[in-house]
Amino acid sequence: MIASGANRMNEKRIAALMGEDICKADADYVREHTGFAIGGVPPVGHLEQILTFIDEDLLQFRETWAAAGTPHALFKLSPEDLLRATSGKVIAVR
Repeated sequence: MIASGANRMNEKRIAALMGEDICKADADYVREHTGFAIGGVPPVGHLEQILTFIDEDLLQFRETWAAAGTPHALFKLSPEDLLRATSGKVIAVR
């Protein structure tokens, strides 16, 4: 889930979209499935293909910023590039 920093994810909506219950992933799970530590997980380059939901509110911005593999690095991209790179599905998060 890639969401605007101003929004909180609606867990019930995500669970309904996935057709199963969800829970917050712990640090070990995140690293095992993405190859990155929490706080530095980029939207692309994961160890496994990941279903990505993108907050529709991000589409209102000219540019977005994403983690770049570490908690201390970011990169800039347009919402359109984010959608293209992730093959993400745009949803209402709130």
